[in-house]
Parts: sequence; structure tokens; C-alpha cells
Amino acid sequence: MIGLTLLQRVLSRNSVPALPPDIAEIYQKAANGHALEQVLWGKILLNSTYLKPDHEQARSWFLIAAQAQYGPAYNMLGRCSHFGWGCDRELSQAVFYYQKAAQLGDLWGCYNLGIMTLRGLGIQANRADAYLLFRKAALQGHAKSMNLLARFIEEGWETPRNPQAALEWYKRSAEGGDYRGQHNYATALVSLQRSKEALYWWHKAVETATIDILLAMKKELSNPDLPSDLALKSRLEKRLEEFYSQKGAAP
Repeated sequence: MIGLTLLQRVLSRNSVPALPPDIAEIYQKAANGHALEQVLWGKILLNSTYLKPDHEQARSWFLIAAQAQYGPAYNMLGRCSHFGWGCDRELSQAVFYYQKAAQLGDLWGCYNLGIMTLRGLGIQANRADAYLLFRKAALQGHAKSMNLLARFIEEGWETPRNPQAALEWYKRSAEGGDYRGQHNYATALVSLQRSKEALYWWHKAVETATIDILLAMKKELSNPDLPSDLALKSRLEKRLEEFYSQKGAAP
């Protein structure tokens, strides 16, 4: 296979079973050289009910899309190096790919680079640089970055403390669908004695929240001053049970 392109080499060793029409269309467009579908196909190979996961092959598709200087492909290559999907886990390499994604205007790349920079993962920690990355992505509509920008503003990190502005960014994050933003906005609303609005946003957050937010939500809902919401508490307990059963741990 000397002389073949990476795409040709991947296709030559690729065996694809019968797929639903919409998934098959993604694969066909990926095979025909469309970068967006190459990234989507790679994501399907990472985790799909239609195919056995193949992280190494997924990474190959991200590499193919990156050849077109497609920002989301570099972001996914960063994820691969960050978590060891189809390659060795190498945080400095993840930072390199996230930087490329951010330079190409990918908002997830900005966000992920911001996280690495804030926490000092694969790069020296620099809260000022992290703030600028979150702000850049937030101003372009990235909901998770909005939540972190709100946190910076709320705490006065690298920017003057402004509770009202922080509340507005939490609201925008919540409206954008980020469960952390929804939880943080709800918590802020409770402090403003707007409990009914808070319960609305917790109903939104409970469906997609990870266990850390679910536990934080449970703590907040134990506040006796909140209106009773049995449906929310029941759904919260069910979601926690799902997490515990997946981990094989007792509550």
C-alpha cells in the first residue's frame, strides 16, 4: 500500500456492516473526503450501538480530517491524546492538538485548551490565559465556556467581580443547554429568592448532569426553604441510582 493516501489506506482495511440509512450516509460522505463527516464517523467509531468501538480507527479518521485543516478534527485528536483513545495518553500532545483546533477557530478546542491551561495539564497553569480562552469561546456562543466565564466573573478571577454579569452568563449557559450552567444558574436564583425559576432549571439539568452535579443538586434541594418538588427529587434519585449501578457501588 506504499503511495496510497491515509484515506485510501484506511478504506482498504475498513469493513463496514449494514447500517441505518442516516449512518450509512455519514460513512459514504466520509469516504468521499468530507471532513465534517470524517469527524462524525470517527465519533461513531469511538462509541456507537451500530458498530464495535474501534478507537484506533476512529483516530485515523480524525487524522484524515485534520489534513484539511479542519478545527474539530484537531479537537478530537486532542481528546484522543487526552484520554488515550487509540494512542498513548499524552497530555502535552493533547495540548498541541487543542492549540491547533483553537487557532482554527474551533470553540471546543478553545474550551478544552482552557481547561488544560486552568488546571496545568500538559502545560503550565495560567489562569489569565484560561480566562481569555473561555471568554473567546463564550462570546461566540459556546455554552460550557459561558459557564466558566461566569465563574471567573463571579469570583473576580482575572476580571473585576460582577455578580450581575456573572448571573447573566450563567443564564446564557443554561439556555445554551449546559447542565453545569443550569445548575449554577439555579443555585444563583435561589440566593435571589427566585426558587420556582431555580426548580425549572434543575429539572433541565437533572437529565444530563454528571454525578458531581447531581450530588451538588441533591445538597441544594435539601434546603427546607425551597418549595417541595417530589417529581424532581424522584428523578434525581433515579439518576443517582443509575450512576451507582454503572459503577457497581452502593449509594
